[in-house]
Amino acid sequence: MDKLISQKKPFFTLTDSFIEYLRFFNRWVDTPISYSDLLRFSGSVSVYDQNDEDTLWVRVYYTDSEREGIDYDLKKIYTLLHSDGNESASPYLNVDAIDYCTFGNSKPFRIKIRNMLNDNFTYFYVKKTDASRVCGLEFEHMLSPYNLNFLINKETLIEEHIAGIPGDEFIRNDLQFCTESQKAQIAKEYVKFNERCMIRLLGDMRAYNYVIIPIHDFDQVIYKIRAIDFDQQCFEGKLSVYRPQFFKENQPIMKLVKEKLTSDSIQQYKIEERSIVAKRLISTERRTKLLIQEMKKMELSLPHHLKNLKAEIYKFTKDTAFKECTSMGDVMESALNFVQRNYENVSMTSLFSN
Repeated sequence: MDKLISQKKPFFTLTDSFIEYLRFFNRWVDTPISYSDLLRFSGSVSVYDQNDEDTLWVRVYYTDSEREGIDYDLKKIYTLLHSDGNESASPYLNVDAIDYCTFGNSKPFRIKIRNMLNDNFTYFYVKKTDASRVCGLEFEHMLSPYNLNFLINKETLIEEHIAGIPGDEFIRNDLQFCTESQKAQIAKEYVKFNERCMIRLLGDMRAYNYVIIPIHDFDQVIYKIRAIDFDQQCFEGKLSVYRPQFFKENQPIMKLVKEKLTSDSIQQYKIEERSIVAKRLISTERRTKLLIQEMKKMELSLPHHLKNLKAEIYKFTKDTAFKECTSMGDVMESALNFVQRNYENVSMTSLFSN
């Protein structure tokens, strides 16, 4: 499956009209510090987990002259992300760590902010601006069960931290200890997650790109699955990339799906998820249409990816709208229109079948 991720994804720029869209919906911010500013670190040390394994993150440090200004600006970003930018709480905040990821495409910085009054802490991420990632964040906010907080300008993207157990760690360390009923519930959630990614064309959901969230519900623990990386929003040209079930890292959970769920149950959960997405499309109709309108104006993929993806989707749906697409924005519009028209139609099973 890894061969389906064809090449390193480039960063795509924002158009002026997309910037206006982001301003209108309060996503735009003139951040006091940029991604490039954080790259000026003077040294780093590797970060290891509790089992002494390299996390592929490094903890960076700066010269004394740089650090004071960086700390001040990062605390300002925290207040902008989580409140109204009021700096009255800044004296009680401390930047505990600035970590830099050496793995992956976006190479983000992870910032740990601690409240010194009570030792509570939280994280946020600083990344390079990328138009397709921003579209992915917007779709997650509108079409998934979760609201998502982020800020953006031409150079820098600020994302809130999404709490949970990374999928690869959960599969490796926790899945084996789940009860049989919990495994069945995880299988159900995975079918829905798989369907949701497919519908909105969110690709590359390998196990380290989503988290498992345990939730206590009365006398039991249930699990939710949530994407944490939106880099591959409608970029790749192969339909399989948008279906998490095909990644080898996810096979232990796919095994659960086959063991715990009948074909009828799988189909029921798929229909449920399509129905929920269709209802969200109705409730966010204006904003979704505006986003797709902006996507049509932007370069979000490569020409051969667009050509191949619309051909593959047409092959399954027989919807001629896909043949006429000239941008990834067109593909997204056609896909979401198809879901709205047909989410209770059995013809959908060919597109979203196992």
